[in-house]
Amino acid sequence: MDTDRGSASRAYLTTAEVADYLRLKERKVYDLVRQGAMPCVRVTGKLLFPRQSIDLWLMNHLEGDRASSRPVPVVLAGSQDPLLEWAVRESGAGLALLCHGSGDGVRRLLAGEAMVAGLHLLDAHSGGYNRPEALGLSGMRDLVMVRWATRRQGLLLAPDNPLGITGLEDLAGDKVRLAHRQPDAGAQRLLTWLLARAGIDASRLRFTAHPSLNEDDLALAIHQGEADAGLGVEAAARRQGLAFVPLHLEAFDLALRRRSYFEPPIQRLLSFARETRFAERAEALGGYDISELGRVVYNA
Repeated sequence: MDTDRGSASRAYLTTAEVADYLRLKERKVYDLVRQGAMPCVRVTGKLLFPRQSIDLWLMNHLEGDRASSRPVPVVLAGSQDPLLEWAVRESGAGLALLCHGSGDGVRRLLAGEAMVAGLHLLDAHSGGYNRPEALGLSGMRDLVMVRWATRRQGLLLAPDNPLGITGLEDLAGDKVRLAHRQPDAGAQRLLTWLLARAGIDASRLRFTAHPSLNEDDLALAIHQGEADAGLGVEAAARRQGLAFVPLHLEAFDLALRRRSYFEPPIQRLLSFARETRFAERAEALGGYDISELGRVVYNA
C-alpha cells in the first residue's frame, strides 16, 4: 500500500508502477499499450504513463458511467485560438473546426454536436474561468476540462497605434471605432467585465455596426481600417501586424466528455502538443504560457 501512495503522488508512472497502481501484471499493461487501449508516452524507448490520464482512463471504464455513448461528430467547437487551430492541422487530428465563440461551443457540447469545445469564459462574480456550474455544464456527469494555455488578452490597434491608445480609458467618445464580438463570446464577456472594473460606461463607446464572429475577423477589421481597436489575443494581433496593449491573462481550456478524451483525434492533438516544434510555435505566435498544457483542471 505504501508503494501505491508513492506512485499516486507522481505525475508520470513507470510500467511497474502503473501495474502496481492498477493491480495488474506488467504483461497485461504491455498488452493494453500494444492494443492502444491505455494512454502512455514513449521517452527514449521507455514507457511512461501520465497519472492524470490513467485516472481518467479508469473512470471512463466505471460501470454505469457510459450512458452518453452515442457517437459525436469529430468537431472542435467553441472559441477560435490561433495556436489550437495550427496544432489541429499539423497534428493530423482530423477535427473539423466550427469555432463560433465559447457560448456556441458550450451549446454544441451539451447537444452532442461537438467532440470538444475551446472555452475562455470569465465568471464575473469570482473572476475565475470556465466554471462548469456557471456555464450550465455541471449536469454533465462525465465532463472533463483540460488546460490548453494561458493567453494574453488586450487591445488590438492599427499598426503603429496612430491614435495613441494606451488603455481602456482612451476608447470613450466618438474618436475610436471599437470592433466587438458576439454577446456570448469569451472576449465580449471579458470586455464587459474590464469596462465595469474600470468604471467606464459602455454606452460612451462607439461600437461597429456588426460583431466580429471570431478573433481573425476582429483583427482583420482593424487591419482594413473598419475599426480602430478591439479586444483580442496577442497572437491575433501579431498575425495581422497590429499594435497590441496587454490588459489581462486568461485561461483557455478544452471541454469534452471523458470518453472523448481517449478518442484518437484528441490523443493525437495532445501528443503533438508535447513536441518541441509546438512550443516553438507558441513562442513565435506570442502571448501564450503553455506550462500547464494537458493538466486536467476539472473531472466530474
